[in-house]
Amino acid sequence: MPDLLQIGGITDDMRTRLAERFTIHQMGDDYPADAITHIVTNGHDGVPAAVLAACQNAKVAASYGVGYDAIDTDACVARGMLVTHTPDVLNEEVATTAIMLMLTTYRNFLSDEAHARSGAWERDGNAPLSRSADNRAVGILGLGRIGQAIADKLKAFNADIHYHTRSERDVPYTYHANLVDMARAVDVIICITPGGPATKHLVNADVMDALGPDGTLINVSRGSVVDEAALVSALQDGRLGYAALDVFEEEPRIPSALKSMSNVVLLPHVGSATHETRAAMGNLVVDNLLSHLDTGRVVTPVPECAHLNTG
Repeated sequence: MPDLLQIGGITDDMRTRLAERFTIHQMGDDYPADAITHIVTNGHDGVPAAVLAACQNAKVAASYGVGYDAIDTDACVARGMLVTHTPDVLNEEVATTAIMLMLTTYRNFLSDEAHARSGAWERDGNAPLSRSADNRAVGILGLGRIGQAIADKLKAFNADIHYHTRSERDVPYTYHANLVDMARAVDVIICITPGGPATKHLVNADVMDALGPDGTLINVSRGSVVDEAALVSALQDGRLGYAALDVFEEEPRIPSALKSMSNVVLLPHVGSATHETRAAMGNLVVDNLLSHLDTGRVVTPVPECAHLNTG
């Protein structure tokens, strides 16, 4: 059977399906680099440069996740190697996480839950009033498939939807060619743009200042998209009102300053982390690898590699 290198963890179901067609080697063990033809990884670990260089006969790197900025796609394309990811199957789940973060922030969910659980309600009386999440101007940074799913779910809250992308789309929302201009026009920004060098610190101090002391920043994309140091400073100074974050620049490390703020909601990168969605993602990863084994083609190549998917 062909040799597959596993980077990071995989589910039991993935392992069962893969073991029927591949000899699986774990990175960190003494694996036969020259024999590796396929790699399975994830969006966080990617494929380290040393591994890519060692596995000269690898034809496919299949990533468990929609983001793939931890894989050097340019290097893969240069040697004719396909990279796959798992788009679409997690759109609704990540969109739900974004809405959950928005509701949690606007309705003081964490502090109100603590007020009830701690006995403060009986002892001190009612909790402070929160803010309504309805009828808000919401800016979506990155109106791809997940961004559109977020916009669809926001209809239930009568949101006035704005968006910023590299080019205008044929959608019934307000387009902003400039991100700072969008920040000035909205109450909340939801980040769902891809990671990588092109979007590193796209949300900077200027954007946060434009969003303002009553504004809310939500990030369900990549930690690198937001300048984390500038975010801490803006929140501490009151130049930005609130933040709700599922991703961070140096995961799993979260700055202590963010942990200490009551106007910040923190999640441990769980945007797609449900049994159902992770199972669908795992199935798609395996489908990509088996399809290449059987036909020379993959199901969901990343855009940079689509022209290589010829079989």
